[in-house]
Amino acid sequence: MTEATFATQVSRWYERNARDLPWRKPDVGAWAILVSEVMLQQTPVVRVVPAWEAWLARWPEPRALAEDTPAEAIRMWGRLGYPRRAVRLRECAVAIVERHGGVVPDRLDQLLALPGVGTYTARAVAAFAYGQRHPVVDTNVRRVVCRAVAGEPDAGPTTRPADLVATEELLPVDPAAAALASAAFMELGAVVCTARAPRCAVCPVESVCAWRASGQAAPAGPTRRPQRYAGTDRQVRGLLLAVLRDATGPVPHQRLDQVWHDDVQRARALAGLVTDGLVEPVGPDSFRLAGDGPPVPVP
Repeated sequence: MTEATFATQVSRWYERNARDLPWRKPDVGAWAILVSEVMLQQTPVVRVVPAWEAWLARWPEPRALAEDTPAEAIRMWGRLGYPRRAVRLRECAVAIVERHGGVVPDRLDQLLALPGVGTYTARAVAAFAYGQRHPVVDTNVRRVVCRAVAGEPDAGPTTRPADLVATEELLPVDPAAAALASAAFMELGAVVCTARAPRCAVCPVESVCAWRASGQAAPAGPTRRPQRYAGTDRQVRGLLLAVLRDATGPVPHQRLDQVWHDDVQRARALAGLVTDGLVEPVGPDSFRLAGDGPPVPVP
């Protein structure tokens, strides 16, 4: 399978069919793209769009967020889920200001050194914000490449070095074309080459897909077991955070005791929030969102 028969065809399809997402517009900068990539982790696009727009309206550049408190980042994150991402994104903004003068770096090694920025996010920012040639591999891309190249119905649960190599081999040599192809692979996996109901009839590379040629069926069940939410520590953490987000000052322990009936589970969830840097104790018997006080100036 050559780049001409795969990356070019997928890129042409993408240019005609890509969803109109705000972070894909030509004038969107690296900071906005970084924010979108962090928010999109384990969160559906439909929930991210309004949160992303509100976040950028308040903090249009890293320095603006760096000069605000962690508590405000947590409040602004709202109910997107996995709120530790909000704290890490603010830590990332502080690092960008301190190390790079407030400008999101364009070098992959510098992106990887930022707090909360991993292999996928660093490569996504380098490709989508700066037009560089890097394999950008998420679940959707791994599935597309696994099916098209290896002829398997689905990829494993985590990204491996071999996935990066296989994806990079499909990228055009030209950096701009490679960045476009990276976005196209991801879109194809998200809307056509889906896990359980692939739409092979409208796939632009059906004719060169090894999995399609093999005649194998798609997996009958979910590729990952859905995570239960009701009754879990995640739910209790969310209830506790909701009370603290809405508060204008420290919240007495007695008020937090009212959000969940199980004393042991509630205490464990609260302790986890403190350990994760989302909540901090105030005095002997009250709590507040981390850093919920006057902002500290960033040099």
